This record gives sequence, C-alpha cells and structure tokens, in this order.
Amino acid sequence: MRLAATHALGSLLRMGKPVLTTRDAALRLGQSSPAASRTLERLAGAGLVLRVRHGLWSLDTRIDPLLLAEYLTAPYPSYVSLQTALYLHGMLSQVPQVVFLASLAPTRTVRTGLGRFSIHRLGPRFFGGFDTLDSGVRLARPEKALLDALYLIPARSRLFARLPELEVPQTFDRAEAFRWVDRIREGPRRSVVSRRLEALLSARRIRGERGRTPKRSRRSSPGTAPPRPISPRRSGRS
Repeated sequence: MRLAATHALGSLLRMGKPVLTTRDAALRLGQSSPAASRTLERLAGAGLVLRVRHGLWSLDTRIDPLLLAEYLTAPYPSYVSLQTALYLHGMLSQVPQVVFLASLAPTRTVRTGLGRFSIHRLGPRFFGGFDTLDSGVRLARPEKALLDALYLIPARSRLFARLPELEVPQTFDRAEAFRWVDRIREGPRRSVVSRRLEALLSARRIRGERGRTPKRSRRSSPGTAPPRPISPRRSGRS
C-alpha cells in the first residue's frame, strides 16, 4: 500500500535523523525496500527530500555536505581533514574541489548529489585530533589536518606527495603536532613526516588571524560545492 507522501515524510522526520538509508525508511514505514525506495523517490521528486547517492537520502534538502562524512564511511568513523580542513582553518588559499575525509574506512572516492568525497584511510593509532562543531561536523584541528596530509605522503595515489603552499598561523601548536608524530610507528613513514613537519615549521610564513579561521573554543570529550567556512563553535573534542 502506497503511503501518502506527507504522511511518509512526517513519519521519517520523527526519527530525528537528518540522513537515512532506504533500509531505515523501509523499517520505519513498514514497507519493503523497493517500496520504500519508490516512496523516497516520490518525495525527492517533490523536492521534500534529497537523494545523496544510491540508498542514501537526506531529509534536509539544504544539508551541509560536510555533515555527510560519517554516513558515507559507515560503519567506520570519519572526520573532515586534509585540504578541506586546511582551507577552513585559513591555512590554504586554494579551494578544494572535493571534500577530503580521514577515516578508518578503505580509501576511495564517493560521488554524491552534493559533490565528490575523497576518503583516506588512517591507521587506528593515528585516527583522531578533531573537534565536533555545534553543527555536528567533525573537523580536524589545524595541527592534525596538516599531519594527516604528511602521513599520507607515501600513499600510492600520490595526492599528497606535494602540498600546495601553506600559511601556518601563530596559534599552530607545534607540541601537539609532534605528539601526533610520536603516534606513528617507528620507521620510514615516521621519519618522513617528522622531517617534512620540521621543514614546514622552520620555513613557515607567520600570519595574523583572519576571519575565515575558526576560533578554537572547545571542551574535552572522549566537500562537491566548494567547502565554506563554517560555524566556529565547538561542542566536543577527540
């Protein structure tokens, strides 16, 4: 039985999830997955929901693409990092054309209705170093965004073999950066990261704070259209 679109949408909204899968909708609406998919397609056709990619939907048609990170890498965790985070922190002037994510998920590129996401796998000991903004976006801190890029220098993709020119802010925490270096297993990768970081910090161009740089107010806790500066307010840290 086909549910009225407004009834179906109301039921889905009461789940309190901005993004859901076709299976989530099927369970909520008491439909088979094919029927739930047709219901969601009708809602998308009416402009009431947004098709992110096959089997994934947003109930917020104006959702911030950065909020999609954890849904694109599920069941693995992820956060916005690398060039995207460097740009949002004002350390990189070139606007990334994809959203870069650091994750425990396998490295791959995902194309969505909101743009491309470049997912890069980190080792479990090296995963972390992000703040959770009030919006729900998990954003790497400046030090970790840079360290993630240096960590991936040896990656076969060669995407991070040469970084664009960076501006390192006065607030950059050298000690925190080297604490992350210490988490890398002894060997060639750790040596390369340490040398590159030291070289960048030695040659850095100190700059004043700019309006695009998120303020770093946070508390402790256990990409596409070009990324844009987002709310600096923090609700958590990892």
